Amino acid sequence: MIRVLLADDEPLLRAGARLLLKQASDIEVVAEASDGAEAIDVVRRIPVDVALMDIRMPGTDGLAAVEEIAREVRVIMLTTFGDEAYVARALRAGAAGFLLKDTDPAQLIQAVRSAAAGEAVLSPRIAKQVIDRFRDADAADADNAARARRRIEALTARELDVLVRVGRGLGNAEIAGELRLSNGTVKIHVSRILAKLGCANRVQAAILAHDAGILRG
Repeated sequence: MIRVLLADDEPLLRAGARLLLKQASDIEVVAEASDGAEAIDVVRRIPVDVALMDIRMPGTDGLAAVEEIAREVRVIMLTTFGDEAYVARALRAGAAGFLLKDTDPAQLIQAVRSAAAGEAVLSPRIAKQVIDRFRDADAADADNAARARRRIEALTARELDVLVRVGRGLGNAEIAGELRLSNGTVKIHVSRILAKLGCANRVQAAILAHDAGILRG
C-alpha cells in the first residue's frame, strides 16, 4: 500500500481528496494535517510514502514543510493557477512536483503512484519553463550559479553528460538513445548524480543544472 498524508488547511478539500484516493485499492490515506508544522510532525511519527501538500497554509506553509520532509517523503505540492513562483521555490526545496487542485481524479491517483515509484510528477521540461520564467526573481544570481557550479564539480564527465540531458527534460530512454547507453546504465548514472549532488529527485537536479549554466548553447 502507498501511504499518503493530506496536508491542506481546508477540511473540505482534504475530505474530497480522501474520497478520490479511496477509489484506488493500492493507496491508503494514513493521516491529515491542517498546516505545515502538523505535516512535519506526522512524518516524524508515522511512516508516509507520499504527501499531498498545499502550498499556501496559515502558520507553517507548504514551502517550509517540504524543506523539512522532502528527504523522507515524496512531496506533491497542490497549487492553483498563478502560483508559479511558489512552485519554483518548492521544486528547489526538493518537491517531487506539483498538481493543480482541479486535477482529474484519475490523474491524481496516477500522480501518487508515480511519486511513490520515484518518478517526477512534474516533468523536468515543465519545471525548466517555470524556472526560466521566474529565475530572475527567485535568487538565480551570480552567487547561486557559483554554488551550483561547485556542486557539479563532483561529477564525472559522463555524469555531466547525463545531467545536461536530465536538465533538458529527457527521460532515461531518450538519454540512453542520445548517449548510446542502456536504460539500466542511465538509471545508475542518474542515481549516482542525485547522491553526489544531494538532490532529492531529478527535478531538483535539473534545477541545479540550470543554475550552473550547463544547459546553455
